[in-house]
Amino acid sequence: MEKQNIEIHETAFVTAYFRSLHETLSQDIYAKLWNNEATTIWATDYLNNVSSEEAKAHCLRNRYFLNTISKLVDNNTVEVLINFGAGFSMYPYLLSEQLVNIEIDKPEIVSYKKRQLQDWEEQGVLPKRKIHFLAADFSSDYITLLWSEIKAITKEKPSFILIEGVLFFLNTKEINILFRFFNKLQHPMDYIGSASFTKEIRQTLSFKRLITFLKRKMDNVNEHDYTTLEDTFYESISDYRLLEHEDYFSLSETYHNAIMSPKTAILDEHFYLLQKIDSR
Repeated sequence: MEKQNIEIHETAFVTAYFRSLHETLSQDIYAKLWNNEATTIWATDYLNNVSSEEAKAHCLRNRYFLNTISKLVDNNTVEVLINFGAGFSMYPYLLSEQLVNIEIDKPEIVSYKKRQLQDWEEQGVLPKRKIHFLAADFSSDYITLLWSEIKAITKEKPSFILIEGVLFFLNTKEINILFRFFNKLQHPMDYIGSASFTKEIRQTLSFKRLITFLKRKMDNVNEHDYTTLEDTFYESISDYRLLEHEDYFSLSETYHNAIMSPKTAILDEHFYLLQKIDSR
């Protein structure tokens, strides 16, 4: 069978499918709306051949950021959620309707998601929410356009920038540009929530299985095309301080998730909470 490139939006479907498999863990009661037969086949293949823990890992990522943002919103500390690489995440429907939501992703994802959410809202499947959809490609020149669009929405409101499931696919230069852009957008006391992998995963069985899996599904797969970040990256970001650092294992303990695989068979994603400081 001829290989075909996996479209980015297909991985967004898979992520939503993973979150739907353990609703108690993810607390995402709407993720299942994105499920379809093709995604089920792809995701099942992944769980069987890469890591059986991956679905729960995505659920815990969703749970951590959902709970973190919810607490900050309840405390009136955050009024705007800016989700870079939002995919098919459903945070606006799981959080307070008072929250201003900005979702940023590739044009084809934004177009499809916007249309689908509007249909579900009209059908009464989803509650009404105000979401600002912005299209951008983080590997191209997006700064000038997004700057004016985001600032017109946020004005001076305190924000939480969320970036999950994106950094692994960007190069170091693109990541540095992105975080400098975050700094430009935010004010002191604003927050960033980020998810990434450390270089330790490159030595694990699960990562080797991932590369083998992707090579079977796609052309031109190179393990060096995927970026990992050390804790020191977050500890040294200018004008920010690292408040929290979690991973699959620490969150499993917090949310009573039973780990069924050895560590080397798990893609251990790390989660970071940063706050901008007043550098004056």
